[in-house]
Formats: sequence, structure tokens, C-alpha cells
Amino acid sequence: MGVYSCPKGHASTEEDFCSECGAKINGRTNGASTPAPLASIRDTCPDCQSPRPADAALFCEVCGYNYGTGGHGEIPMAAAVPAPEPAVSSPWVVVACADASLKDQGSPDPPPDLGSFSFTVDKDSSLIGRRSEARGIFPEIPLDFDSAVSHRHALLMRKGDATLLLRDIGSSNGTRVNGADVPPMVDVPVREGDRITLGHWTCLTVERAK
Repeated sequence: MGVYSCPKGHASTEEDFCSECGAKINGRTNGASTPAPLASIRDTCPDCQSPRPADAALFCEVCGYNYGTGGHGEIPMAAAVPAPEPAVSSPWVVVACADASLKDQGSPDPPPDLGSFSFTVDKDSSLIGRRSEARGIFPEIPLDFDSAVSHRHALLMRKGDATLLLRDIGSSNGTRVNGADVPPMVDVPVREGDRITLGHWTCLTVERAK
């Protein structure tokens, strides 16, 4: 079986149309003579004399000569790759602390000297809850110090830079915003300065990042 030269540089096993891409073999028309086999194709570039790759590439890798058309310097331009957009820092932060005034009768005292913790809301949806390695739960806003916080307690969701939504996802002890109960599975807007309270005495204050 002969091997024939495709105008696009392929090695074709068919003499009339390329078996790789379907292009008409150079010089082949009705009744025309069979084109020269691949063995007669140049194995060096006629422009710069660089060796042609063994895979019969269409373009010279050095100068861009087009083996199919005889064109010079025709290496196709690579598609422009857009530069990655710079990372945009989140404008939202929540500050967690224990507020002893929220303690209900029967609740334990908050841990002494707990202090406060800041969490950047840097995802479109951030889980509020307690970690559980056994159940594979790793909240973006972990409140492990409060046992009355559910493992999957609530979601804090970004809607652009201007809006935050809070959704209680069926927590055991509920969630409140500025003292008002948040209905389960209802998205409630929260704004700068709002206080989200949950668990025994945990308070999350919504702030703008500085």
C-alpha cells in the first residue's frame, strides 16, 4: 500500500483524498496521474534547511515555511490567552464573639477569655456551623466553641459586593438577626452592622472589610 502526501502534511493511505483529513491530494483530478508518495516529500525545509519533524508537520518549526502551500513564515498565531482577572478581595467580614447577655437559663457559661474571631466572606456561599471530621463537615465560619450551634447551621451568601443573604438551613436552635427569628430556608438580607445570634451566646457582627 502506498503512502501519499496530503496538502496539509498528513501521511495518507488513500491516493485521491487524505485518509486523515479528507483534503484532496495535490495534483489528483479525474484521470490525473497518481501523486508522488510521501517518500518524495522534502525532509528538510527549503527556506532554512532545518530538518522536517518525523510526523510530517505542515509548518517548519524554525521559520514557518508551509510545506503544503509553499508559503513563507506562515506559522499560525496562537490564540490569545486572556490574562487572568486579578483576584478581588471580599468586602465582607464577620466577627464572632461570645455575648454572655444572650445566655438562656440552663445554658453553660461562655468559655473564659474567648475573645473574638474574624472570618472573611470570600466565597459565594459560606457555611456557618461546627466542624465534624467524622461527617466531613468543615464550615467556612466554624463556631466549634458553642455546642448549641448545629454542624450545618446556616449559610451566608454573597450577591455581588452590595448584598449578603443569610439562610438558616434547619438548625436545631434557630438563628436571629438583630433579635428577630430567621425562618428556616428563607433568605434574609443582612447589612453592615447587623448582629447574627445563634447557639448559646454566639454573636456574629457583619462588617465591611477595611
